[in-house]
Amino acid sequence: MTQEYRNAFGNVYLTVTVDSENRWVHTDWMGYLTEESVKAGALAYTDALRKADLFCVLNDTTKVIGSWDHSVDWVVNQWAPMAAKAGLRHFAMVTAPQSFAEGSASAFYSSLKDFEARVFDNIQEARQWLRQYSLSNVTI
Repeated sequence: MTQEYRNAFGNVYLTVTVDSENRWVHTDWMGYLTEESVKAGALAYTDALRKADLFCVLNDTTKVIGSWDHSVDWVVNQWAPMAAKAGLRHFAMVTAPQSFAEGSASAFYSSLKDFEARVFDNIQEARQWLRQYSLSNVTI
């Protein structure tokens, strides 16, 4: 099941897919992200994670244009504890190398304490890392 989230201009900025085969929630962010879209999107996929009773997220930000530094503090200090409480244990973030979004991802990753996260520049490597957790009975 895939859900699309649109900005005020009607453009899709996020798709959220519950991937039952791989046992994770797959997010695909795109375009310019506002503080409001980051918050709404993060809450939406956290809710999908909780409802599906999963504990892994594959978070693809390779199509994001620009930085999302405006939301890093909220993501680390408010969303992350909430997501961990909803069941999130393993988070694979995929970024485009040498992009502004990669800088935001590094700030997020370096401050995170609520679950295990890794940043990748290759979606296949991210999938491989996440599968070791999603397809096993191992949780932290």
